[in-house]
Order: sequence, then C-alpha cells, then structure tokens
Amino acid sequence: MSKGENVFVGMSKRKSVSKKKLVFVAMSGGVDSSVAALLLKKKGYDVIGVFMRCLGSDNGPSTSLDAARDKSLGVNCAETDAEDARRVAGKLGIPFYVWDFEEEYKKKVVDYMVDGYRRGLTPNPDVMCNKEIKFGLFLEKALKFGADYVATGHYVRIKEKNGRFSLYAAKDKSKDQSYFLWTLNQEQLKHCLFPIGDYLKPEVRAIAKKAGLPTAEKKDSQGICFLGKVTLSDFLRNYLPVKKGVVLNVSGKKIGKHSGAHFYTIGQRHGLYSGDWKRTDEGNKPFYVSGKNVRNNTLVVAEGESDESLFREEVGLTDLNFINQITDDKLPISVFARVRYRQPLFRASLEFEKGRELKLVFDKPQKFVAAGQSAVFYVPAKALTTAGSKSSSSFAEATEDMEVLGGGVIK
Repeated sequence: MSKGENVFVGMSKRKSVSKKKLVFVAMSGGVDSSVAALLLKKKGYDVIGVFMRCLGSDNGPSTSLDAARDKSLGVNCAETDAEDARRVAGKLGIPFYVWDFEEEYKKKVVDYMVDGYRRGLTPNPDVMCNKEIKFGLFLEKALKFGADYVATGHYVRIKEKNGRFSLYAAKDKSKDQSYFLWTLNQEQLKHCLFPIGDYLKPEVRAIAKKAGLPTAEKKDSQGICFLGKVTLSDFLRNYLPVKKGVVLNVSGKKIGKHSGAHFYTIGQRHGLYSGDWKRTDEGNKPFYVSGKNVRNNTLVVAEGESDESLFREEVGLTDLNFINQITDDKLPISVFARVRYRQPLFRASLEFEKGRELKLVFDKPQKFVAAGQSAVFYVPAKALTTAGSKSSSSFAEATEDMEVLGGGVIK
C-alpha cells in the first residue's frame, strides 16, 4: 500500500469505533494553527494534524523558488515549519501526517503568480493558495479519508442558519483574514472550522503559552507565504527576463529607466530607483507606480501619494463569487469593500455595467487599485441594504460585525 492508503485505512478504523466528529487540522507550524488544533481537541473532536508540504522536499530544494529562498535564508523553512507542527502534534497527543502538494502548488499558485506578473497584473497568491490548495486539494483529500471537517488557523468566523453558511470577519480586526477567503462556497464552508476567529491574537498566544505549546512565542510569517526574505523582484527574476525600459511621469516625460515593467506593482514605492531619475517637482516627494504597460515595457510614476493618477472611482470585476447568492433584483446594493489586504473598509456599491457584468463603484476615489488583485465586499450582519438606502448607524457600528458577501478579481 502507498502511504496515503495506509493513512486511509487507519482513519476508516478510527471513525468506525468513534462517534466523535473527525477533523483534519492544517498545521503550518505557527501558533495560530497550533491553538486551532488544541481548541478542537478540548471541544471533543477527533483531531488529526496535517502539514502540507508545498515548498520543498526532504532532499533539498527542487525548484528555482526553493533555490532563491535558500540563497537568502540558508535553510529550507518548510522543514523547520514541519518539525514545529510535528512537535505540537506530539504535545497534543494527536496523529500527524505530512501531505505532499508541492507539484500542485507549483502549478496552481506559483505559476499563476508568475503568469499574472508576466501579463502586467498584480496577482494574489494567498487567495489562490486558499482556493486551490487549502480548501481545494486538502479539503478533498481529507473528506476522502473520512473527515467531517477541516480546520485552519485563519482569523475568520462561520455562522450557520437554516443550512446556509455565512463567512464573517474575525473578532480581531487587526488580524482578520476574510479578505483571502472570498472564493469559498457553501459546499466547502459546511466542512470548515475556524476555531480562533473569536479570539484576539494576544489571547491565542496566551492559550498556547498556558498549554506549553512549542510555537507559543514563534513569530508570525510576513508577506507572501513562500518568499521568505527573498524580495518579489528577485523571485520573479528566476522566471521573467530583465528587460530595460523607460520610466515616464504622468505627463509622459521620460525621467528614468527600469529593468522590466513586469517586476513592478501599482502603488509600489520602494525599489524603483534603477537609474538617474529626474524630478519634476521642487520638493522631495516619493515616486509611486501609477501605471505600467508590459507590451511597451513602460512604467508610469506619480510624484507624491496624492497625485490624481493614483486614484480610481470604480472597477470592473471578473471571476465573481457570492458566498450566499445575490439575485439580480437585489442590485444595486450598498456594501463595504476593500481592494487590498488590511485596507480600511470603505463604502461602495455593486452595480451592473453594460453586458450585465458587475462593477464596484466607490463612494470616494481609492488609491493604489491594481488589476489582478481581489475586491472583497462586506455587508453589516444585520441586513442587506440597497444602494439608495442610508443606514442610521455610524460607520464604526456598521463595521463591528461584517459578513463577507463575496468578491471578484479587479479587471
């Protein structure tokens, strides 16, 4: 039998002798997923820990992605994280397995990101990882092996009413990760648990410390999950060619040079200066990327974050997903939205544009809006309101408990 078949047999036997609900916890080696597993065990679930190997193998780096990481870090972080997850599972006394999704991750997440930048977009690999790996392959495999649920350490909440599931922002607004989970659907949500969504981050660390978990003091990962300390530009250079081009100001005047328009993102401020850039203002305002054209290999920059070229009033959307379906007669609808992670929620409306496609219209212009990124919309938990209606509650009250209506990819 293969390793997977051995696991399947063991889990079938486990479920046949236990009436407990079986949950597979995606254990990343961090404190959040560690506490998720702990809380579920305390609640009486039959818990199994799984580390998803996405970045390397026991034999060392196998892709240029890993080679780039190792050049900066000197070690394979995936191995360290797997060992941390294993130690937590041992402390909790739960079974632990490593599932290898490296090949699928490379195709569905890394290639997606590289192709997006090649086409001049700003892709969102964390959204794609959740969609294709954690709540795609991991969920599918767990269900095949007899799981009732899968769980992760995401800061987000689920509520169920009359057999319908809704996704809500986390209690800890500074850690809320609902922005990355807008692609989830009803079939997935009915098998999902998010145990730490009702906790603040300091509370999670306190729980881990009290339980003596090895990850209690481990620092959170930052930035794109698989880059580590490697810059995005350095990573992309493993896949995309250096291609010298010109930098233009918003008036169309040449003011410098760049190494390839596909290496830059809308709103980018740091890492722009690769030549003798000529300022057109009399002050010392920083440059921001306001536009790029990968076909012509040109980069457009604005001076100062208040330049009007950095703002947009609306966006068209593709790949829309509504967690609870919205019928046409509900539109237009007032929503709160964000077009990048941790951006404060702002008021907007979902409206039809020509061709029956949807667009998101902002109440006030928003800056640094990048094609390829996610636009995620929320509604207050109390009710859905039409675009023409006005809520009597304050903005703070309205954003206290927000339901994730859905999201889409910005055109």
